[in-house]
Amino acid sequence: MEFTSKNFFIVLLAAFVLIAAYFMFKKEPSQPEGTKKTLVYCSEGSPEGFNPQLFTTGTTFSASSNALYNRLLEFEIGTTQLAPALAESYVVDQSGLVYTFKLRHGVKFHTTDTFTPTRDFNADDVVFSFNRQRLSDHPYAKVSGGTYQYFNDMGLKSLIKDVVKIDDYTVQFILTRPESPFLADLGMDFASIFSEEYGTQLLAKGTPEQMDLQPVGTGPFQLVSYQKDAFIRYKAHSLYWKGKEKIEHLIFSITVDPAVRFAKLRTGECHVMAYPLPSQLEAMHADPNLEVQEQPGLNIAYWAFHTQKKPFDNLLVRKALNLAVNKQAIIEAVYNQHATAAKNFIPPNIWSYNDEVVDYEYNPEKAKELLKQAGYPNGFEMNIWAMPVQRPYNPNARKMAELIQQDLKTIGVKAEIVTYEWGTYVSKIQNGEHETVLIGWVTDNGDPDNFFSPLLSCAAAVPPGSNYAFWCHKDFDALIQKARQTSDLGERTKLYKEAQLLMKEEVPLMTIAHGTLYQAKRKEVEGLKLHPFGTIYFSGVSLAE
Repeated sequence: MEFTSKNFFIVLLAAFVLIAAYFMFKKEPSQPEGTKKTLVYCSEGSPEGFNPQLFTTGTTFSASSNALYNRLLEFEIGTTQLAPALAESYVVDQSGLVYTFKLRHGVKFHTTDTFTPTRDFNADDVVFSFNRQRLSDHPYAKVSGGTYQYFNDMGLKSLIKDVVKIDDYTVQFILTRPESPFLADLGMDFASIFSEEYGTQLLAKGTPEQMDLQPVGTGPFQLVSYQKDAFIRYKAHSLYWKGKEKIEHLIFSITVDPAVRFAKLRTGECHVMAYPLPSQLEAMHADPNLEVQEQPGLNIAYWAFHTQKKPFDNLLVRKALNLAVNKQAIIEAVYNQHATAAKNFIPPNIWSYNDEVVDYEYNPEKAKELLKQAGYPNGFEMNIWAMPVQRPYNPNARKMAELIQQDLKTIGVKAEIVTYEWGTYVSKIQNGEHETVLIGWVTDNGDPDNFFSPLLSCAAAVPPGSNYAFWCHKDFDALIQKARQTSDLGERTKLYKEAQLLMKEEVPLMTIAHGTLYQAKRKEVEGLKLHPFGTIYFSGVSLAE
């Protein structure tokens, strides 16, 4: 056939049609190449940052401390049992004031595009990591805002007298007083260990804030890239001291809507889903490709009253609000019965739980009487701050706020519901901008002190703190301080039980529910454990061939 310009045009047009058809119908891979080595997690929100010293939320801990860092001691995944990690062993002297840790040899920090370590982890890194939080004149003390909330709210600044390097692989913590939960505290996220060498290099460059934005740790994964409200990409740490992970690539697909998370889990776009809704559980159990893990939660959902603002400084008003709300209706409507009503601040599966405490009944008429006695016969106006995200202790704070709003209307109290993006929400309530707030807690170490000290101590009632009731009761504070300073379990139990009775009488907040902990995954995911502290670990996880 003669090849004319007309024929050339026809051939060229046909080629364009074929190319267009290819791209129109080409199926884009939902995951990178090497799918069996890539795990996608549908997470519920963006982390506040990548330095767990600076934050308190499980969303941030799952994305930072669990993936990127290690601690001297760590809780075995899926348990509340402490185990050696960066410290191979420890000794406590007879006074209970000196803790000596022998450190692990051969632990490598991440190598990144901006940092190549020249040495292994050693005692300098431990001293650096704790002194940043402890010493106000430390060069990193005020970097990234310098709000070391856990460290401060738990009174560790006054507890730790010194952190001393004995030699490269021996470090001592010297305390000002005996502290029974101290070892458990060292297993918490804020105690993650950072690279002193990396910190020194960044200071020399004049960019110390990069330590918190471009993290370097010793953990099982290292950060590759992050786009807020979209994704976090990690890769396996090739020189991880426990051995390289089977998962080569880990992706957090940030998916706020739980319905969308569930849809992605069903189609295989995600392998694991954060915080399934109670209403989704039946469908999940019916799907042969899915598996639901569950256990009683070590958590509390509560409604805190800002006790330094009127009218919440009035005990009668706080009692009236407790009487006005139908807690059982909340358990049914919000949790779909997958929770237990909370009468105490700690859950029943935490030791020292006081079952003798009597909860406030649902009694709107009695609530009206108390408001009248308090000087508010016609009620008042207030706000209820509701979380924008799901948490293990609260699957739907907005719905909970609406139910409370309706109950308050019956006693003449008009409530406005307020919410913000999660990071903004947390920042604002830490600074006390709310009047009342729906919030909650998941323990970080299984010790009762981990509920009482961070959330209700006087030290935590100063902005920015996590005592969202801004309640400082000297007798209560004395009880929990005394409990921390004795190693006698019977005495600690007695003191915590007294504290629970006092708290129920003073009602700085309304205890609502202890949520059951759920985690949904596809069946090809192997080795994933449900962690009692409400965060997620992907170390030791693999995908079946």
